[in-house]
Amino acid sequence: MTTEFSHPTRRHLLAGAAAAGAVGALVPGVAHAAAPGDATAIRPFRIDVPQEAIDDLRRRIALTRWPDKETVNDRSQGVPLARLKPLVEYWGAGYDWRKGEAKRNALPQFVTTIDGLDIQFAHVRSKHPDALPMIMTHGWPGSLFELLKVVGPLTDPTAHGGRAEDAFHLVLPTYPHYGFSGRPTGTDWGPAHVARAWDALMHRLGYDRYVSQGGDWGAIISEVMAVQAPKGLLGIHTNMPGTVPPDVLKLIRNREPVPVQFSAEEKAAYARLRYFYDEGFGYAAMMNTRPQTLGYGLADSPSAMAAFYYEKFAEWSYSKGDPETVFSRDEILDAISLYWLTNTGTSTSRSYWDAAQGGGGPFNAIEISKVPVAVTVFPGEIYPAPKSWAEKSFHKLITGRWPTRAAISPPGSSRSSSPRRCGGLQDAALTGRVGGARTAHLFLERAPADTVPAPVLPYSTAARGCLELYRTVSVEPPVTGSCMENRPETHRRYMATPS
Repeated sequence: MTTEFSHPTRRHLLAGAAAAGAVGALVPGVAHAAAPGDATAIRPFRIDVPQEAIDDLRRRIALTRWPDKETVNDRSQGVPLARLKPLVEYWGAGYDWRKGEAKRNALPQFVTTIDGLDIQFAHVRSKHPDALPMIMTHGWPGSLFELLKVVGPLTDPTAHGGRAEDAFHLVLPTYPHYGFSGRPTGTDWGPAHVARAWDALMHRLGYDRYVSQGGDWGAIISEVMAVQAPKGLLGIHTNMPGTVPPDVLKLIRNREPVPVQFSAEEKAAYARLRYFYDEGFGYAAMMNTRPQTLGYGLADSPSAMAAFYYEKFAEWSYSKGDPETVFSRDEILDAISLYWLTNTGTSTSRSYWDAAQGGGGPFNAIEISKVPVAVTVFPGEIYPAPKSWAEKSFHKLITGRWPTRAAISPPGSSRSSSPRRCGGLQDAALTGRVGGARTAHLFLERAPADTVPAPVLPYSTAARGCLELYRTVSVEPPVTGSCMENRPETHRRYMATPS
């Protein structure tokens, strides 16, 4: 039976924004109507790094004084000299920043001032009129470069094997302290302030209803936004969830053995977190406490910056410590060069200090009770969040299995008279059960390793998969049932939790 919405449909809400037309167009009445000197103006932005800065980079690289080789045959002492030196030498002699610059300038880029600080962002509108607005935030040591490969699939899914209803309008902001956004001169731009700024940005662009997605900083900001629950935020999706209970974190930080009563999933998460805090947390401890001291080397030495950031490419990409197997050298150097050419190594380190003043940590459990939360766990993440922990943190959560997706149509939508469907996109992300009073929520369990062939997949899969979650938000009465229940053969195939 079809039930009418008791509120305007998402199509109605987005109709005005869709009228902007072609991909990259601004919502009418924002930038073009702004008076001169209006702080809320949306101003066009283009990257054009002075050639002198590039020449200076190459000169500094040529003068690098290299340290002795490490005394071990692995990465336990840091980035091996044999890995870093060829990369830096290529950076100084073969790498072309202008190609990276052109990639960024191919996107519609803008800047606006929020609370006295310039926020630079890309705003890519889909050609599909019913596209869902989404703000997607990069991490550290990242930037908009890390999101470039998903812009096409997310804004124009029909050109990438998807459907028009899979489309998003993308807003890709640059975090304060980073890249071409402003550098705060005070200490009040922690995650809570950034989260409020992102909501202000979406409303300034004309998006009264939207969703948020991210990993790393993007996960933290999305979760803080969900706690703040601003009007219009329909839901969030994260691939780095804050789920670790305080008592578990205390055991980990005290280097206690894993409790015997933990489930297999909880033990796996515990082991990965122990490794992170015992072996991989030094970078954050430095930035949390002494970013300025660290910053002198990052501002003056290209090789120091490359080593500091390359280690995280090796550690955090799904590459078994060999990031060149999933990224090209140019992609790695695009990311590092942006930090160097904007001289933001120090300021981005301060972003950690700003966040640390509020306490907590990146994986600490954060209670979200009002806004639907979707989580995807990929094999290359720092820790595989167990569903049991997530259920305690996120009050609106559906269990799901990989890799089928729930094509759940809200009553009254243009698809409500069609049977629920499974399948669709080859990188489809979820199937779930919608329940509760007025909102839907989802947790996606382990994604098999063989479904993650490239580093771009977590962004495209997570965001696309979460699309159906957001389409069910504020449905009344709630949709019930699941895609798997309507396709028994799919249920049998995917019921076992993937390894």
